[in-house]
Amino acid sequence: MAHESSKTKKVWGELERSVLRGEGIDIGCGADPVLPGVMPFDLAQGDANRIVDHVHRQFDFVYASHCLEHMRDPRDAIAQWWSLVKPGGVLFVIVPDEDLYEQGFWPSRFNRDHKWTFTIAKRASWSPVSVNLLDLARALPGGEVLDIRLFDTAYDRGLQVNGQRAGTLAFRSRRAAGRVAYGLLRLLGFDKQALKRTFVRPLDQTDFPDTLAQIQCIVRKSAAQPGS
Repeated sequence: MAHESSKTKKVWGELERSVLRGEGIDIGCGADPVLPGVMPFDLAQGDANRIVDHVHRQFDFVYASHCLEHMRDPRDAIAQWWSLVKPGGVLFVIVPDEDLYEQGFWPSRFNRDHKWTFTIAKRASWSPVSVNLLDLARALPGGEVLDIRLFDTAYDRGLQVNGQRAGTLAFRSRRAAGRVAYGLLRLLGFDKQALKRTFVRPLDQTDFPDTLAQIQCIVRKSAAQPGS
């Protein structure tokens, strides 16, 4: 997602600022690195699925925003990212929340390159590719979960659609009519964002300024890590 780090930084507090210190790498940063001076790692630098083939050093922090959902195997990828963290350093990961972003639709309606959906922790999910981020974090050897939480700033749950119930003829008819109305009013010059909120379902609310629909997880690596 474009510029999600810039949007997210607006709601950060002392914890986030305190862990993003020293030398860092930003995996999947695109044109929006989390901080000036971080080492960028994106497609131009190599394959984040096999980052250990390209990066041969460790960092005080490893940051990845909206990247893990694109990996072929999130468990293998996050283990490789973890290996880049210095003892005492942190892995800082942000992923879309499956209920707020995908809204019960799979494959994703808003990003067809998403290979996985994420939740903090559930016994069961509507998604056939759901991953509990808390389980991933707890499985990292020598890791301590400092923070894991949902960020839903400016998100309007009244605009959500339940994908499991969206297949009815009535829903499809309303959605088709809404999209026609949206297109016509756009041609007449009406505000795009206001029209989307009114007529488009399902709606990617993260298109709107300052709206977040994501999970943040920060894990610290023990300072005593033999062989790290």
